[in-house]
Amino acid sequence: MAQEKIVQTAGRDQLGTFAPKFAELNDDVLFGEVWSRTDKLGLRDRSLVTITSLISQGITDSSLVFHLQSAKKNGITRTEIAEIITHIGFYAGWPKAWAAFNLAKGVWAEDTAGEDAKAAFQREMIFPIGEPNTAYAQYFIGQSYLAPISREQVNVSNVTFEPGCRNNWHIHQATRGGGQMLVGVAGRGWYQEEGKPAVEILPGTVIHIPAGVKHWHGAAADSWFAHLAFEIAGDNTSNEWLEPVTDEEYNRLQK
Repeated sequence: MAQEKIVQTAGRDQLGTFAPKFAELNDDVLFGEVWSRTDKLGLRDRSLVTITSLISQGITDSSLVFHLQSAKKNGITRTEIAEIITHIGFYAGWPKAWAAFNLAKGVWAEDTAGEDAKAAFQREMIFPIGEPNTAYAQYFIGQSYLAPISREQVNVSNVTFEPGCRNNWHIHQATRGGGQMLVGVAGRGWYQEEGKPAVEILPGTVIHIPAGVKHWHGAAADSWFAHLAFEIAGDNTSNEWLEPVTDEEYNRLQK
């Protein structure tokens, strides 16, 4: 994982003239160095450690709100934060959990409808939606989820896309064999190869993707979507991730 530089100016904005050294340590050391060591520990995990520490100390002021907002930005979902704070409550104290919940409800308020839609979509299919696809989030526009189905004989995963979510253009490379097969599970999505019209994917649709073909796939703008992804065995296989699918390219498909 490449190291990601975190830029923070809150220290200088709020204390730059009153406590310039503290502001420098906050912005340049705490965030510029410690938080930026993402090659050692990812931002999502650092958010989890930080909110746990703050809640355990009973700190429920604006600093906790900031770090709850950061946790959401770093991929912690509404369902996960509810479970995290519940767990903290048993070890740090029930009143501290109550105070933290009062703040977290505001930070994740807009996700309530999304969680309800996600739960409704889960009822449409037998495979699990899985966890947020944080490992590949940089190659997706929008939120996706990943659930490993099998890791024996053939690697099979269920990939779920929120409406409008799609992955970047990419190529499955191999010197022999390789490629991927997609099987639509639920909802409605798109598959497109470079230079060809997009193909609609519905439950039961099978897409064969040879190695070396530039393509992308994802959800329709108005529908959740899930497909099974089968990795085809081959020699020297790898994924080459390329540029995002632009809004202009994507929006043409909705007409």
